[in-house]
Amino acid sequence: MTAMSTTTTSGASGDARDARQLWKEWRERRHAKVSAPYGPLALTGTHWLADHPDGRLPGIPGHWTESPSGGGVLLTAVEEDGLRLDGEPRPLAGRAVLGADGTPATARVALGDRRLLVMRREGLWAVRDFDPRSAGRRAFAGIDAFDYDARWVREGRFRPYDRGTRTVTVENADGRERGLSVAGELSFTLGGESHVLRAGAEGDGSLWVVFADATSGVSSYRFRFLYPAAPDAEGRVVVDFNRASLPPCAFADHFICPFPPAGNGLPVGVEAGERFALTR
Repeated sequence: MTAMSTTTTSGASGDARDARQLWKEWRERRHAKVSAPYGPLALTGTHWLADHPDGRLPGIPGHWTESPSGGGVLLTAVEEDGLRLDGEPRPLAGRAVLGADGTPATARVALGDRRLLVMRREGLWAVRDFDPRSAGRRAFAGIDAFDYDARWVREGRFRPYDRGTRTVTVENADGRERGLSVAGELSFTLGGESHVLRAGAEGDGSLWVVFADATSGVSSYRFRFLYPAAPDAEGRVVVDFNRASLPPCAFADHFICPFPPAGNGLPVGVEAGERFALTR
């Protein structure tokens, strides 16, 4: 990246120290979130019901099918299966219709220490298996990252699409193509050159970007995520590449992370943010 001018006043130096400290705290939170008992490292399987028409999922007891109404997953189990529903002291013996869970913490079904999360994507139902004793979680040794550099903090501008969100088709980490919702374009400069990335919008107005750059697959993972805060009333937003994050599929193969949409590959090497998951 072309060198950018920086201010060397004592106030600016203090701001830089504060920003670096906030970045270190963010790194600590990231490590804690990833290595949590039911964080991404704990995912050991994503099982699509359509791939198992007999209702039997690998390594998971019980019988799992789409409910006749199509509004959930019908779980049929006997007590010997050991599947506990909603924290009940005794295992399920009978049937239960399950809706989609938000996170492993809200998953209604437990198998010992494991959490079985029901999800729905593109009209299809699946069950994810989170195991705090997973091999990935035991082997995790941290997240390698580039050093903090204030030059990678840029002022950007977000321009939403006139007609609301659009859906673009992108390949996912599991090899399938799916729709990705994008709400507008995020523009900024790097090294004196203008760049634009398609961005999605979260419910609170914050942004979500899937991007690649010249380091991708070389000195960093093949693509990364970025979560800028909500733009102000004029569309201005801080784009801090020091907080570029590894996608969940960098930690477990069973996630279906979307690849960057067309146009979200930067020609420059973004030597900032997370690089790789480290293992022992």
